[in-house]
Amino acid sequence: METISSLKNPRVLAWRSLKDKKGREAHHAFLVEGTKMVREALSSSFSVETILLREDLAGSFEFPPSIPSFVLPEHVFSAVSDTKTPQGVAAVLTLETKPVSGPRLLALDGVQDPGNVGTIVRTADAAGFDGILFSRECADLFSPKVLRATMGSIFRLGFSFPPSLPEALENIKKKGFSVLSSQLDGEPFYERSNVAPSFVLVVGNEGNGVSDAVKAVATHHLCLPMRGGAESLNAAVAAGIMMYDLVR
Repeated sequence: METISSLKNPRVLAWRSLKDKKGREAHHAFLVEGTKMVREALSSSFSVETILLREDLAGSFEFPPSIPSFVLPEHVFSAVSDTKTPQGVAAVLTLETKPVSGPRLLALDGVQDPGNVGTIVRTADAAGFDGILFSRECADLFSPKVLRATMGSIFRLGFSFPPSLPEALENIKKKGFSVLSSQLDGEPFYERSNVAPSFVLVVGNEGNGVSDAVKAVATHHLCLPMRGGAESLNAAVAAGIMMYDLVR
């Protein structure tokens, strides 16, 4: 393992840039942190380019010897890390998409809060969904906050970023899928009918909901009942309720 001690080292500068979307796109890579996330990455189909270890953990974390690794002193590792209390282990992965297939799909239409996006991905994995489509307006799936919120579920789901979500949903609908738009002015969710065995659940933007273009494609327009005084639900909470009920 090579040791890098300078913050000005070109490799360190590149790793630090992965905190931002511009840097991730420039290097076609992203960084995950922590023992759990790195182990999940190593057991996934993602390509792990590099392992980063803080000096005090050098030699204590097992990984395939074929993967290049670097030891960083604490001040350098902290500069690369996005967390307040780094665990001392990180990995650089190739930024890529995974094929979206299967009968239970999710589409996020402009969900912009990173915590919501990560939580929805994690819940989709737990509920048994197969893949997720992200509109261009969504929070970046590979941002550090989103990745942390997924708790490793990003490595178990297919995902794609179609140039046009309405067009992608139209193509999926032609294959016999129901497209379920979740919206405040929809029909009662628990009274839904004629939902095909294969379906896409669409979750909209926190403030504006599902876009008109996507609503026009949908086969169903559904709303969770609001029996109390609240006018709406958090996007991730609403998505979780609907996903679990759909697979029940």
